[in-house]
Amino acid sequence: MENGTSASLGPARVAVLAGGDSSERAVSLESGAAVAQALAGRGHDVTPIDPAGTSLAGVDWPRFDVAFLALHGRFGEDGQVQALLETAGVPYTGSGAESSRLAFSKSASKERFLQAGVPTLPYVLIHQTDAAARIARQARKLGFPLVVKPDRQGSSFGVSLVPAPEALPQALARCFSFDDFGLLEPAVIGSEWTVGLIDGVVLPAIEIETGRAFFDYEAKYADDATRYRFDYSAPPRVVRAIERAGRRAAAAVGTRGIARVDLMLDRLDRPWVLEVNTIPGFTSHSLVPKAAARAGISFGELCERAMQSAVRAAAMSPARRKAG
Repeated sequence: MENGTSASLGPARVAVLAGGDSSERAVSLESGAAVAQALAGRGHDVTPIDPAGTSLAGVDWPRFDVAFLALHGRFGEDGQVQALLETAGVPYTGSGAESSRLAFSKSASKERFLQAGVPTLPYVLIHQTDAAARIARQARKLGFPLVVKPDRQGSSFGVSLVPAPEALPQALARCFSFDDFGLLEPAVIGSEWTVGLIDGVVLPAIEIETGRAFFDYEAKYADDATRYRFDYSAPPRVVRAIERAGRRAAAAVGTRGIARVDLMLDRLDRPWVLEVNTIPGFTSHSLVPKAAARAGISFGELCERAMQSAVRAAAMSPARRKAG
């Protein structure tokens, strides 16, 4: 995609990495299947690879022109597979290893947001060895309702909305079942939004409506009542502020290729960035493909653009420039 165009790379040998053994395996497999089908339909030679059953260290990487990452969760979005592919010298879709590691940690990314002036909520980092009384004191300081979430997890696994102190112990147990570290964060009473990006270019924002307490795993993947709106309830100036916050958040952690930023809009029309997703869902009904379709970009073209971005990034890397 040079200068915003969508010319094809030509037939490419593509390794589509999906599955893995994280808690998001099922979603990852669905993303990978959709990507593989779309790329094969565009004439590419596609090889699916599931790291849960194939050692990536034993893959003959030189036979591939690019690796398409549809791995969600740990060993997908946390920088590990990116570092492995960089060592192997194969271009890969999405953000680099350091940006991926940074974005996957909610506390580390929030610190970067704060440094960059990106609107994000105050938080307290907690550990499973912390005394319950200490965590309770921190929670009271933040005030209820609040949100408890694992530091390094996706798809809202382990996230709880805590309306009152008596619900805190159960929320902590749920959080720590997914990660040793967690965050306490004030709950925003308002609407949920997401902003997709392609190499920093913002796609149409999506307003999310759910009848559940928040946009949790069930709302994302199982609840047919969840609605995704482009006919926004907020005025244009507020939508522009949401999109601007999304762009700044992605820039703060250094994303490239396709990324997604999740936000809350409070009752005073102030956007608050929750997190950056460096490998968002790639199923036909996922949020970034919905936003791309709204912008006139088909699912197949979106996948193509992700690969083009990967090849450009690899060509511009210091190691490649030195070798050249």
